[in-house]
Amino acid sequence: MKRVFVCLTITLTVSAFAARAQTNTAESVSVSHFAPPSRTFFPHNWIRGYTDFSVAPSHNEPDLGRCMFPQPASAGGTASACTAYARYLYSGYIEFQPLGRTPGRHFFLFFEPKFSFGRNIPQLTYTSSMAPISYDRSIGVGFQLPRNFEIRATQHQVDWLGRYSKSLGTADLHTNGSYGLYATFAVRWSFGGYGRQGAPSEY
Repeated sequence: MKRVFVCLTITLTVSAFAARAQTNTAESVSVSHFAPPSRTFFPHNWIRGYTDFSVAPSHNEPDLGRCMFPQPASAGGTASACTAYARYLYSGYIEFQPLGRTPGRHFFLFFEPKFSFGRNIPQLTYTSSMAPISYDRSIGVGFQLPRNFEIRATQHQVDWLGRYSKSLGTADLHTNGSYGLYATFAVRWSFGGYGRQGAPSEY
């Protein structure tokens, strides 16, 4: 768990520094009336995304679908081991679009991880614990189309962390995570300029 968390933090930090360096380089170039052609490999803003850290106040914890609610009396009440109601969410989104020319410039890869932490049971126990619960991730490939449309293929999976990798008593539903394991094909339409800032492969 610690290794995954550290790897995610390093990846997102490096991405942020790369994006800042790209922005500083672009700002140092003199302004021209004609936009310079994109580089073939690793054009301006070829890595872009965001990170997010959220805290859920008491009585508003996200339910990750692992534990029964209400829990049966046999689960032990406040001593129940099934406490998969998150207090903290650490997530991010990264897009990689390494080609700036040829039709390949319209392809991009994306990665969307989310870590959940906490130790709570609604109406019974509310804590500030940062015990690891799950690692939820989506990865995929996309292709940009005209008029701000995209085609995306996504694969989603959830890994339970720490003690959640085993059975947690009678309150445990033994699910395979929020939304479980799935794959989708989607068409996305962005409007109002959303998602287009800095993308190297506009039509």
